[in-house]
This record gives sequence, structure tokens and C-alpha cells, in this order.
Amino acid sequence: MEQKLMARQMIEFNKNVFDNSFSAMSALQDQAEKLMLNILDKAVWFPEEGKRTINEWITSYKKSRDDFKAAADESYKKAADYFVAAEKQQTKKSGKK
Repeated sequence: MEQKLMARQMIEFNKNVFDNSFSAMSALQDQAEKLMLNILDKAVWFPEEGKRTINEWITSYKKSRDDFKAAADESYKKAADYFVAAEKQQTKKSGKK
């Protein structure tokens, strides 16, 4: 029982570390995006087609970033659910409620 509890706590800790790291990375990417868009707005010599391409790139990486976060959250949820179910099963076998 202790091993399952410890494993679940490790997963929760890893999820918290992941969430914090992901938030920091997202903030960094958002700041880089703002800086790049600010520079592009002031660069009158830069072609409109290039600006559209960069905006598509920004949209694409934001979607990919959100998809990655959703997949990671789903994986952490599945792992947590597994250990919750295992703890319930262990409790039923031992006769405790």
C-alpha cells in the first residue's frame, strides 16, 4: 500500500513540476512572440507575405503547444486514475473501508 501511495505522490510531484515548467516555457514563448511582432510592425521593409507566414507559424506552434499540454494532462490523469483504482482494489481486498 505504501508503494502505491508513494508512486501516486511521485506522479503528482512530476505533474506539478511539468505544469510549472510548461508555464514558464509558455511565458517565454509569448514574450518572444510579442517582441517579434513588435519588430515586424516597425519593419516596413519586411514583405507582407513573410508577416503572414510568421503569423501562421505562431498559430501553429500555439496549437501544438496546447495539444502537447492536453496530451500530457491526459497521461497524468490516466496514471493517477490507475493508482486510485489500485488503492481502492487493495482496500477492498484487505476488507477496510
